[in-house]
Amino acid sequence: MTALRRVFPPRPAETAPRARRVLLSAAAVTACASLAVGCGVIPGTTGGSEDDPVKVMTWAPEHTKATNKPGMPAMAKAYARWVNANGGLDGRKLEVITCNERNDPVGAGNCATEAVDEGVAAVVGSYSQHGRAFMAPLESAGIPYIGGYGLSDEEFSSPLSYPVNGGQPALIAGNGRQLAGVCDRVSLVRPDTIAGDNLSKLLDSGLAQGHNSASADIRAPEDATDYTTQAEEALDRASDGKGAGGTPASSSGSASGSSSGSASGGKEGCVAAALGSRTDTFFDSFRRTEDTYPDVRTASVLGSVDQSLIDRTGGAEGVYEGAYVTGWYPDGSDKRWSKMREVIREQAFGDNRVDAADAGVQTTWIAFTVLQQAVESLNGDDVTPGALRRTLNEGLRVDTGGLTPMLSWRFEDMLAAGDYPRLINADVTFQVVRDGRLVLARKAFVNVAKTLESAR
Repeated sequence: MTALRRVFPPRPAETAPRARRVLLSAAAVTACASLAVGCGVIPGTTGGSEDDPVKVMTWAPEHTKATNKPGMPAMAKAYARWVNANGGLDGRKLEVITCNERNDPVGAGNCATEAVDEGVAAVVGSYSQHGRAFMAPLESAGIPYIGGYGLSDEEFSSPLSYPVNGGQPALIAGNGRQLAGVCDRVSLVRPDTIAGDNLSKLLDSGLAQGHNSASADIRAPEDATDYTTQAEEALDRASDGKGAGGTPASSSGSASGSSSGSASGGKEGCVAAALGSRTDTFFDSFRRTEDTYPDVRTASVLGSVDQSLIDRTGGAEGVYEGAYVTGWYPDGSDKRWSKMREVIREQAFGDNRVDAADAGVQTTWIAFTVLQQAVESLNGDDVTPGALRRTLNEGLRVDTGGLTPMLSWRFEDMLAAGDYPRLINADVTFQVVRDGRLVLARKAFVNVAKTLESAR
C-alpha cells in the first residue's frame, strides 16, 4: 500500500513570492504557445512548421549471425527519394533515418532511443523481435509504430502499434491450415527464442481445423551453422520413426517428391521450418540427411523462404520444389506490386539489398503507403506523433491497392484474438513452389482470424 504524504501549506512569508513565480510561469507558457519560438514541444503533441520535413525512422538487423533484413531500411530510403522527387508527402519532404537493430534487445532499445532523440513522427516499416526493448521508449514519447514486421507480441498489444499484416502468428496459423489437408504428421522446426515459443501452438491451431494431430515441436538455435540434429529429428517424427534403419526410403529421395503417400488416405509427412534467414541453413542440413528417410513434403512461410532463395538453391531442381509456403500478400510477380517495382527500378537500381519478392521489402512499402495516406489526411496540419495517432485511431481507411484488405485501426476493427488485440488483418495467401517459381495455390486471400482466436 502506498503511504499518504502529508501536505503542509506554505508559510505566509512565502506565499507572495511563490504566487509571483506562478504568474510568471503562466505568462511564459502563454508566450510559448503564441509565438512557438524557442520553446520545447511536448512529445506527441502538435508543433513545428509546415516547412519542416516529415522525419521517421526505419530499423532492421544487418550484418548479424541470425536473420538480417537490410532491404527494409534500403526500401525506406528508396521510397523517400521517390516521394521527394514527386513533391513530397502532401508537399513536405520525407526524411528517413535508419538504424541497425542488430538482432538483440540492446540494439533494439538503442534504435528506439535514437528515434526519440531525433524527434521522429513515427517508426515505419521496421523489423525486430525484441518488442519489450523498443516499445517502451516509443510509448513514453508517444511515437507510433507503423507497419512492423510482426514478430513480437508487443506489436499486437501496444496501443501505439499499427500493424499492416497478421505478423508471424497469422503466417504460422495459416501454414497449419495449408498443411492440414495434405499432411499426416508435421514437424515444426522453429527458433529457440521467446518469439519462437508460441509458434507450435499457432501451427497446431491451424492443423486442428483439418482434424490433424499436434505437430512435433523442434527447437533450434537461430544462429547455428548446422542443423543436422534437428533435421534428423524432424524427419524421424514426420515419417513416424521410419527410415534411418526402419522402413527404407523411396528411391526418389526428394523432399518434394511424388511418393504414393502414407497409409492414411494418401497424406504425407511434412517438415515445416520457420527460422528466418537460417531456414536455408536448416534445409541444407535437411537435404544431406533426407535420403535415409521416406519422402516428406516441405513447408515454410514468407520471410523464411522467398523467390530469391529458391533461385539460389536450384530452382525446380532444389529442395524447395513442391514446398507449401504461406505469405501475407500476393506473390511478387502480381501486377498489384507494379508501382513498388517501378520505384525500385527508379530509385534502387543496382542495390541488391532491395528485392521486390522479399516480405520485409513488401511490408515496408505498405507501411509507407499508410504513412503517406495518414499525412495527406491531416490536410496541411503539423505532422507529429500525436497527429498521426489521432488520424489512425479515428478511422482512417488505408487503400493498399489490393495488396491487403482496407486497413483501419479503430477499436471495432480489432479482431477477437485475445493474445493479439491490435491485429486487424488476418488474411494470408497459400503459395506453392512449382517449376521453381512461387505461385498462388489459391487465388483468394484466406482469413485465419478464427484460427488465431482458437489458439491456446
